[in-house]
Amino acid sequence: MTTSVSDMLRTYPADLGGVDREAMARCIEECLACAQACTACADACLSEGMVGDLTKCIRTDMDCADVCNATASVLSRHTGYDANVTRAVLQACATVCKACGDECAGHADMHEHCRVCAEACRRCEQACDELLAGLG
Repeated sequence: MTTSVSDMLRTYPADLGGVDREAMARCIEECLACAQACTACADACLSEGMVGDLTKCIRTDMDCADVCNATASVLSRHTGYDANVTRAVLQACATVCKACGDECAGHADMHEHCRVCAEACRRCEQACDELLAGLG
């Protein structure tokens, strides 16, 4: 399946070196999907009657959304590529996705939106780890 992310990577005029374009595209797409899920989950948590019990979940969702959006942006820029920055951003994203996935999973039995968000976080964490492994 072709997406705008894979199309943009395919049409980039310079060499991307040894970066796996498919893994890069998947990671960007998972980061964007996770950011959306986390934003929606935080909003849904705010609508719950027991919002006070969800404070940490809301905060974690918001942090995760911000880091995922930043990661997608960094991964979408290739000119002047710095592998050390890319590794650090991917590691940070995987870390925050794990934390958010764990937090949301703790509420998944009571809140469907938390279950959906936890799954998005797990997919993003895995995509970041896979791209990291491929960077060497």
